[in-house]
Amino acid sequence: MILPEKITLLNGNLFYQLFLSGAKKILDNQSDLNKINVFPVPDADTGTNLASTLRAVIDTVIPHHSFNTTANTIALAALNGARGNSGVIFAQFLYGLSTESGSTVNHSIDSFAESLKRTVSYVYEAVAQPLEGTMLTVIREWAEFIYSQKGKMDDFAGLFHKSYEIAEDSLIHTTEKLSALKIANVVDAGAKGFVLFLEGIIEGMLRKNKHQEITLSLPDVNKEDFHIHSHEQIGYRYCTECMIRSEHIDKKQLRVRLEKYGDSLVIAGSDKLARIHIHTNHPQDLFFELRNYGSLSSQKVDDMVKQHEVATARKWNIALVTDSACDLPQELIDHYQIHVVPINLHFGESQYLDKITIRPDQFFQLIKKSSVFPTTSQPNETGFLNLYTHLSDHYDSIIAVHLSEKFSGTYRNSRKAAERISRESGKQISVLDSRNVSGGLGLVTLRIAEAISKGMPHREIVAQSEEWISKCKIMVSVKNLKYMVKGGRVSPMKGFIANILNMKPIVSMDENGKSALFDKAFSQPSNMKKVMKHMGNFITRSNAWNYLILHAEGEETAGWFAEKMKELTGKEPVSIVNISPVICLSAGIGTVAVAAMTE
Repeated sequence: MILPEKITLLNGNLFYQLFLSGAKKILDNQSDLNKINVFPVPDADTGTNLASTLRAVIDTVIPHHSFNTTANTIALAALNGARGNSGVIFAQFLYGLSTESGSTVNHSIDSFAESLKRTVSYVYEAVAQPLEGTMLTVIREWAEFIYSQKGKMDDFAGLFHKSYEIAEDSLIHTTEKLSALKIANVVDAGAKGFVLFLEGIIEGMLRKNKHQEITLSLPDVNKEDFHIHSHEQIGYRYCTECMIRSEHIDKKQLRVRLEKYGDSLVIAGSDKLARIHIHTNHPQDLFFELRNYGSLSSQKVDDMVKQHEVATARKWNIALVTDSACDLPQELIDHYQIHVVPINLHFGESQYLDKITIRPDQFFQLIKKSSVFPTTSQPNETGFLNLYTHLSDHYDSIIAVHLSEKFSGTYRNSRKAAERISRESGKQISVLDSRNVSGGLGLVTLRIAEAISKGMPHREIVAQSEEWISKCKIMVSVKNLKYMVKGGRVSPMKGFIANILNMKPIVSMDENGKSALFDKAFSQPSNMKKVMKHMGNFITRSNAWNYLILHAEGEETAGWFAEKMKELTGKEPVSIVNISPVICLSAGIGTVAVAAMTE
C-alpha cells in the first residue's frame, strides 16, 4: 500500500479533515451497523445513533489551526448531539481527547499517544458497568498500541495504518467476549463503528483529499438481514438521554442516584456539563428527579421496543408519524405503531419532552408551583431527519400528520426534513397539516392509521386525508382566560374584563387551522351545554365516525361530556384522555374538550 508523504504533526485543520473522512465512512455504512446491533439491546439503531452524533459535528464545527481548539469544539458538538449508548461513549472519547490535549496546537505522535492513553480512563469511567467486548475494548487496545509506538514512529499515516490492524483484530474478538454477540455470530456494532471511523481516516489520508464532501448513503435494508430477538430481551423500554448543566455535578453521586432507574448508564462530559444516557422504563420519573441537579436540555427518548418492531415486526409498509399534540391513548399508538415526535416544553432553563419526559400530572404540579410560566418550542429539523432516515430504512413510504401550522413550526420542520430524506432515499414521504390540535389531530391520525392497516395505498390515503381533516371538529371548554393571558394569547386587560364578567370561552379551530373564539358563556354549566349544542349541530347519530374526550384535571366534567356524546352518537368515545401539556399551556388547568369526526 502506497502511503502519502509523512505527516509528522497533527494540527486542528488536519484533524478536522480526518474526522470528516471517518464520519463519512460511518454515514455510508450506518444501515450495516444497524443490522448487527444486538447489544446492549437489539433495537437496530447503533448506526443511526452514531451517524446522528457525527452529523451534530459536521453541521456545527468550524475548524481552527490549533488542535485543541478544534478538538474542543468537536467534543462539545458531539456531546450535544450524542445519541444512543455508542454515540455517547464516542462523544466521551472525543471529550477525553480534547481535555487531555491541553493547549496543544500541533500534536506529535508522542504527545498524541500520551493524550490517547489518558483518554481511555475517561471512556471507562463514564460507563456505570463497563464490559469488555464492546467499543470500550477496541478503543483501549487501539490506544495501547499507539502508545507502544511512542518514540518508534514519526509518521501519522503509517501509525494509523498499523493501528487500524490492531483495532480490526480487537473487533473480531468481540464476538468471543459477549454471549449476545456469540449467539448472533456478529461483532459489536459500536466497536465496528469505531473501526469504520479509523478506516475512513486512512482512506482520507490515502486520497489526500482535504475537502471531503460528506454525503449520506441510504441503501435499502432487507428485514430478513436483522437478527430477530424477542421483546423480553429489551428489559428497559426507553433509551433516555439529556444534557445537564450546573455549577458542580457530582458524577459519582449522580450515578448512584440514577442506577435505580435502569441500566446501560453512561455519564459523559465534565462536572459542569454532562451528557446522561440510560435505558429505563420510567423516563418521566427520571427527569423529574434530574431537575434537582441542574438545568436540563437536549433531551432524547427512543422507544426501543418500537424500534425493534420496526426492524423485525412492522405490521404495514407505510410508517405513520405525528407529534405529541396528538391526543390518543398509548394503547392505540402502540397498536398502530405510530411514531410520535415530542414537542419541547421549557420551564426556565430546563427543557422537557411533552408526554415523554414529563407526564401531564407532573406538568400540572410544576405549573402550579413554578414562578416561571412555561413555554414551548417545536421539534427541530434534525430530530425529523434522524427519524425519517431510520424509518426510510424499514418502510416503503412515510405519512406524517401534525398539529396546525398556525400553532407551531412543527409541520414546517417536518416537511423540510421529509423533502431532504425523500431525495436521498428515494422513498415517498408526505407531510400533512391537520389544521387541528389535540383530539382533532388524534382523530385524523387514527383515521389514517386505520386506512394504512386496511392496505389503502399511500397516494389514496393522502388524497382522502384532506376530506377527513375537513370532517373533524374540536370544541374546547375553557374554565378561565388565566393561562391564555400568561401565554400572551390574550391581553391582560381582556383577561381582567373576562374575569370580572366570569366569562367561560368556547374555543375551536377555523377552516384554516387557526384557533378562534367560537362562543362564550357566563357560567360553567351554560358553557358545557353550549358545547353540546354546537356538537349536536355538527354531528348526528347517523354520521358519527368517532369522538374523543380530553381534559386537564377535569375528570368529572369529562365524564359528563362522555355521557352526553354517547346519547348523541350512540357510541362510546375512543377514549377519555389527559389533554396534551403543550395544549394545556394555552387553555389551562380545568379545560375539557370534545373532538369529533363525521363519516
